[in-house]
Amino acid sequence: MKRKYGWVLLAGLSVTLLDGCVLLAGTAAVGGAVVATDRRSTGTQLEDTEIESSVNRALIDNIPKGAMNIDVTSYDHRVLLAGQVKTAEQRALAEQVASKVEHVREVDNQITVGSLATFGDRADDTLLAGKVKATLLNAEGVPAGVIKTTVDQGVVYLLGKVSPSEGEAAAKAASRVSGVRRVVKLFDLITDQEVADIKKGQAESPSGAKNEGKP
Repeated sequence: MKRKYGWVLLAGLSVTLLDGCVLLAGTAAVGGAVVATDRRSTGTQLEDTEIESSVNRALIDNIPKGAMNIDVTSYDHRVLLAGQVKTAEQRALAEQVASKVEHVREVDNQITVGSLATFGDRADDTLLAGKVKATLLNAEGVPAGVIKTTVDQGVVYLLGKVSPSEGEAAAKAASRVSGVRRVVKLFDLITDQEVADIKKGQAESPSGAKNEGKP
């Protein structure tokens, strides 16, 4: 079956280079624990977490400190870059660097060129991301633990393996959160039958990681 992709909301690793630090948010594996409800295999979740770390390190090595504010999120080996850089050359370089990281199959470059987000802007995005995640947890028709979210200057990005109806429900719920300027969907759309098959496989495996290592 050919996969369909549509833009949504997402959250992942964040590179903020005020002090050259890397901030983690919303990753699939936290402290070595894999999210059982995630519809990716255990192996893919861990690879996506490593991809985010590797891309962040590569960006820090190639773009001057203080010249970028980039959020890096990987889902099923697809990398989203969101944020700001000072020049068009740096924007292109960021995409090039990310595309060369092991296991990356595609890069979606949403970086803008211009002034970097301020500390206040980033704090607002962090608060907004928390509100969006809480809303999605309680939204009807939105599967728990399936969608990754990232927020950059009020724009919400959504990633995950969802059915069309689940994706629409998530996007509508996120768009109603106060402060959200726009929702960008980047979903791997699957059928209702595929959703049922994934749930069945997770129920049969205590760790939710049946067929480990397979994407």
